[in-house]
Amino acid sequence: MTSLVPWQQRLSAGTEDTQSEVIRWYQETRHGKAYVPGMIWGTLQTEAYATVILRRVVDFLGIPDDVPAGVAKRMERQQVLYDGEHHYDVILGEQALYTNIGGPHVMSEQMGRLLRDLELPSLTLGIVPATAEMSVLPESGFSLFDGGRAHYELVSSGVDVTDPAELALHHKVFDAFSDTASYGGAAKKLINKALAFWSTA
Repeated sequence: MTSLVPWQQRLSAGTEDTQSEVIRWYQETRHGKAYVPGMIWGTLQTEAYATVILRRVVDFLGIPDDVPAGVAKRMERQQVLYDGEHHYDVILGEQALYTNIGGPHVMSEQMGRLLRDLELPSLTLGIVPATAEMSVLPESGFSLFDGGRAHYELVSSGVDVTDPAELALHHKVFDAFSDTASYGGAAKKLINKALAFWSTA
């Protein structure tokens, strides 16, 4: 089954309520996965990076402006990385390190955050190099949660997929991206390269 809810409906009261819902998703998921090709995964975003993201969402959709409250909730969600009860496998595209969200200072700070969190026992962070040969076609970003659900964020809507056969394909493609991604020291090298770029931009 696939369900689709337009963002202007889902965010009709602003960003805070939806961020609270996402907190619940992450708290209920002991082992989650996320593939995010073009930006930084929300649970690893700095406050400054998240502020730019949510500001752009509010301005683009014309929804109530509660950006500080939404950002506070996004920061609260990050506690799942530190409570010792969760683990997340996250794959970023190398492009995510270079998509300009807020300018060089915000991006440099974000790269520093990734370098710090790379060592967290709750996180397995991979980065697909821009020149890597892909065994499957690149896909839109998605998250996989316990309870049998994949979640996509499209331009106009949020989409949830719960059909077991479709979920099996999501896990299969995630494994293919994982086989292509760089981890550990190789991932750190890619992040440091991006940090050097933003530090001199």
